[in-house]
Amino acid sequence: MDLSRPYFFCGIGGSGMLPLALILKGKGAMVAGSDRALDQGRTAEKFAFLRARGIPLFPQDGSGVTRPDIILVTSAAVEETVPDVKAARALGAALMTRAALLAELFNAAPLGIGIAGTSGKSTTTGMTGWILHQAGRDPTIVNGAVMKNFVAAETSFAGGILGRGAAFVSEVDESDGSIAQYTPRIAILNNIALDHKSMEELRALFGGFVERAETAVLNLDNGETAALAARMPAGKGLTYSLARAEADLRAEAIVPAPDGIAFAVRERGIATSVPVRLQVPGRHNVANALAALAAARAAGVALGAAAEALESFAGIRRRLELVGTVKGVTIIDDFAHNPDKIAATLSTLHEFPGRLLLMFQPHGYGPLRQMKDGFIEVFARHLHEEDVLLMPEPVYFGGTVDRSLSSRDIVDGVTKRGRQAHALPDRTACGEKLLTLARAGDRIVVMGARDDTLSQFAGELIRAL
Repeated sequence: MDLSRPYFFCGIGGSGMLPLALILKGKGAMVAGSDRALDQGRTAEKFAFLRARGIPLFPQDGSGVTRPDIILVTSAAVEETVPDVKAARALGAALMTRAALLAELFNAAPLGIGIAGTSGKSTTTGMTGWILHQAGRDPTIVNGAVMKNFVAAETSFAGGILGRGAAFVSEVDESDGSIAQYTPRIAILNNIALDHKSMEELRALFGGFVERAETAVLNLDNGETAALAARMPAGKGLTYSLARAEADLRAEAIVPAPDGIAFAVRERGIATSVPVRLQVPGRHNVANALAALAAARAAGVALGAAAEALESFAGIRRRLELVGTVKGVTIIDDFAHNPDKIAATLSTLHEFPGRLLLMFQPHGYGPLRQMKDGFIEVFARHLHEEDVLLMPEPVYFGGTVDRSLSSRDIVDGVTKRGRQAHALPDRTACGEKLLTLARAGDRIVVMGARDDTLSQFAGELIRAL
């Protein structure tokens, strides 16, 4: 990596781009960027934060790409018609995907800990990073979401933390196939389920990821990852489970609460268990915690110390995040956007009383098409009779995509299965409907990904109530 050359991030406000830009800036590189959201006047606070860190921002019109020695960093989805890309091509400047840049940093670290899987990556990354931080390891952490424990005046968008220690803890994405570029020392694989790619592609990508690792942390409660564990050479796999006694780490005596969950973790072959009390709710977070504890054990942190660190883990923004309660109505902001994540959220919330009013905004027309049947099935199975689902059209910020399938197709499938669901033209209409429906004891859940303004929408509902 040549830190003497300037880096320009096209889409610098993205959840994966912003932390990487901050880490490069922290390493001494010249960093600048552009973002369509900046041009459209969205999420102004985020861009003010970047400017305050000394990162110049430009319109996404090519005006910031002026030097042939610049390295233009883009997401895999950025199209050749974007002016920044066209300007870089005209100058003969180098182009690099965000994933390739992250993989270069990750692979150069002495202790690369990669967290992969269809669900739970961001939370497990945050948990693992926090354990190592509390253990004095001073890790570098790259997450696709804001980690509440690291939020401070200097790090209000704490998705990336630059440490001086050997450990580099990073969420690793399979959606664009870039997971194939990472060579982890410790690989965590939470689960495998249908999301961005076919199951055949996912099996190949995730399988290769754990094969390249020295130690693979695998979930025995997921059929796909359990099958990978069964094929691991002796001594390479480190397994965890909420139910299976043969796991290396197993959760026992699980006690859910609205504001967290308690359990005991038992290490295979050890007579005594270690108590854990999480501040984040849900059995899925017990699984995430077990994965982080297993990774910490592989990195040489004692189980008791790791468990103690988890008790102060404050969670990840937009993961079942409580926005507030007004007049007996609770607003929750949640990132769930695929069937597995939605099932985990609904199962967690249904452990406690109260009707659910859901506003689910799909994170794109492509994912809507890929997961149509899964969306219908998860809502039909996990919504209760009194719950209500509202859906606007998928998030769309431009570009070429087939928009023939709509939220109406999901709603029609859910209503045919006997559950209450409505397709509305936009989010404003959803907000008005939610306010009309809401009564004391209800929980309104704002659900979706790839759109930072969903959190603003949740805040607007609180103010309107």
